Amino acid sequence: MFDKIRIMKGDDSLFKFMSADEAVGLIQDGNVIGVNAFLSISNPTELHLALTRRFQKTKSPRNLTVFCSAGFGDWKENSPIEGYIQDGAVSCAILGHLGSMPTAAKRIGMEEIEGYNLPLGTMSHMIRAAAGGKEFYATRIGLNLFTDPDVGGYQLNRISKTDWVSKTKIGGKPYLLYKTPEIDIAFIKGTSSDALGNISFEKECATVDALALAQAVHRRGGKVIVQVERVISNHLRPRNVIVPGILVDAIVVCSNQSQLVSVHGYEPTYSGDTYIPPQELSDWAKAKEKNASNLNDPERLLVASRAFLELSAGQVANIGIGIPEAVAVVAAKEGLLKDITLTVESGAIGGLPASGISFGAASGADTIYDMSQQFDFYDGGGLDICFIGALEIDALGNVNGHMSAGRMTGIGGFANITQSTPVVVFCATFSAGGLLIKIENKDGNGHEKLKIVTEGKYPKFVQNVRSVSFSAKNAQESGQKVLYITERCVFQLTGAGLMLTEIVDGIDLKRDILDRLPFDVLISPDLKTIPAKLVGDKEEFK
Repeated sequence: MFDKIRIMKGDDSLFKFMSADEAVGLIQDGNVIGVNAFLSISNPTELHLALTRRFQKTKSPRNLTVFCSAGFGDWKENSPIEGYIQDGAVSCAILGHLGSMPTAAKRIGMEEIEGYNLPLGTMSHMIRAAAGGKEFYATRIGLNLFTDPDVGGYQLNRISKTDWVSKTKIGGKPYLLYKTPEIDIAFIKGTSSDALGNISFEKECATVDALALAQAVHRRGGKVIVQVERVISNHLRPRNVIVPGILVDAIVVCSNQSQLVSVHGYEPTYSGDTYIPPQELSDWAKAKEKNASNLNDPERLLVASRAFLELSAGQVANIGIGIPEAVAVVAAKEGLLKDITLTVESGAIGGLPASGISFGAASGADTIYDMSQQFDFYDGGGLDICFIGALEIDALGNVNGHMSAGRMTGIGGFANITQSTPVVVFCATFSAGGLLIKIENKDGNGHEKLKIVTEGKYPKFVQNVRSVSFSAKNAQESGQKVLYITERCVFQLTGAGLMLTEIVDGIDLKRDILDRLPFDVLISPDLKTIPAKLVGDKEEFK
């Protein structure tokens, strides 16, 4: 119906409705494609699939670069979403997170393509800076981390030689200058287009970087391609428009597009079509938990139950991916969501952050705004507390949260959040790869004790982290409170390194902790024993 329809302004076509195959025909060899997505949400899937079809048929376009502040895969090996990356159309990938994109990560690891990993929030701000014609984005985010040229590590292999980051001083203080991207093509997914090409996102979980990306591409004379579910006959309300039609070059109508990649159906609580009041989120969380096996592991729940105790009424918190997702579930089950505000990087404030493949969405959110605005809030110190995962923790208290042996997960929002938040709570198991625990009631009075049945193969505590995602030096200089919570004990960062402050009942201090650490730690004179409890009842921990 919409093929060949043109909306005219004078003699110039503002945009054109076309098929996905026609739209990707606008892409030329060597183009930089900016993908607006947050992992599996707001992902323009049909455009990815169409580009793969074109490349498989014509072997063109070649030598493409993909730029995405979050990442846009579906977490699966050999996924069709990454088909054109697998088949050889892409020579470079600049991503904030690689966890959902195993194909890109594999090709980077094999040095078949260039790969760069930069902080998610900073990449979002780089896109916005590019929209305003700025050549660089200056920030202190990333100092003393792997993005700092004095430390190194954002260039992910030997063939990745572009210097995206340089160091300077402004007002006598050190800053990092991130080079802004020159993006030729925008891939965006919205919900509706009106007759003027204005785009709304009413069914989407997030807007991500849509407006800034469209502005940045339009400024360079590139092509903004938008995938939508429908075209409406009436004019969209101005306040509902996320991407103005004057920025759009091609609109692809995909009536069966999914809200989430590889997930059929529509969840109205993620978009706000259905609102769940905070007092009802407890029941919602319990229902969702039954289908979330990753939240039911006892070691994860034990960490989350202890981490939950750091929450208090009135706080604004960020919930990270992995074990921290369970902190949100515990908070909801314990009825605390009416007293606190949870946030997620993609732009949601309030409600209950989703877990698993839906991470980035939130049920019952009060606000969903652009990701760059969320990171303005984060970078400006707007959070009171954050809960974040950890792959490695070293003797100084530095943390690696983005690079494990043989696997590139990417930094995501980790650096922005942990560098700017006054209270940082790292949530991790003491070891990984086969850790098996058992919670026992040994004294017969309902007092739980923890037993390590099988130790994990891979220690989380190491002499030196593989790559620095969080700097203990930065934390000391800024006066942050930093906790490292595991299933068996709790450490706190001090000026002299890590201090053991709590041990779970049933754990042998020497056998289960000290003998398994490759470095010495301080032991608090007030070392506290806490029960191995899988709920968040604070009274039980006193």
